[in-house]
Amino acid sequence: MAHRLQLRLLTWDVKDTLLRVRRPIGEEYASKAQAHGLEVEAAALGQAFRQAYKAQSHSFPNYGLSHGLTSRQWWLDVVLQTFHLAGIRDAQAVASIADQLYKDFSSPCTWQMLEGAEATLKGCRKRGLRLAVVSNFDRRLEDILVGLGLREHFDFVLTSEATGWPKPDPRIFREALRLAHVEPAAAAHIGDSYHCDYRGARAVGMHSFLVIGPGPLDSEVKDSVPQEHILPSLPHLLPALDRLEGSPPGQ
Repeated sequence: MAHRLQLRLLTWDVKDTLLRVRRPIGEEYASKAQAHGLEVEAAALGQAFRQAYKAQSHSFPNYGLSHGLTSRQWWLDVVLQTFHLAGIRDAQAVASIADQLYKDFSSPCTWQMLEGAEATLKGCRKRGLRLAVVSNFDRRLEDILVGLGLREHFDFVLTSEATGWPKPDPRIFREALRLAHVEPAAAAHIGDSYHCDYRGARAVGMHSFLVIGPGPLDSEVKDSVPQEHILPSLPHLLPALDRLEGSPPGQ
């Protein structure tokens, strides 16, 4: 009889896999600016944020830890640069807005669970699987998960800030395997980034599933990821695990 694969550990990305911000970033930033007496268009702030975030991530990867920054200072700088790019030069006013935004994004109220997130986590637990977080998030993640009632589902939470290793660095995945005392072949990772999550986990020998959004599939993903590894939504995970482990659905 052929040996049947039995998974023991599932590691999870968080942002845009289990959680997402309740409102678009541009709207959040515009709302806080308005509360401080500044009128800036949400669309302009959204575009500026994407530019500022990309530049900051390139210049100071993983929250600038190797450059002596804290993740809080890293994010404050992103906000300052976002407003600067959107044409706001009042650094003192923006500093107050940045401080408020950092606090707001620390609050569970700013976040919402993706459809099926909690039910899927419970279903995985019911199967006897151990669950853990492997995320390129900062130190605020634990409190956000606690506030949303999700922390209890996970044995441990690894962030790139705490470990110093952002995905797809193999060391953060290997650390999760070490903590769980699980071999890569008995573990799978779930995330929404082809590069950081799907390929990162597979590079260390883990199985992997890619959560995709409602838009058209990227050509690289379409060519590289088997259909059975693609999750259109989180409720698709449990049937996908059944297929991976070679058992009929529902068993």
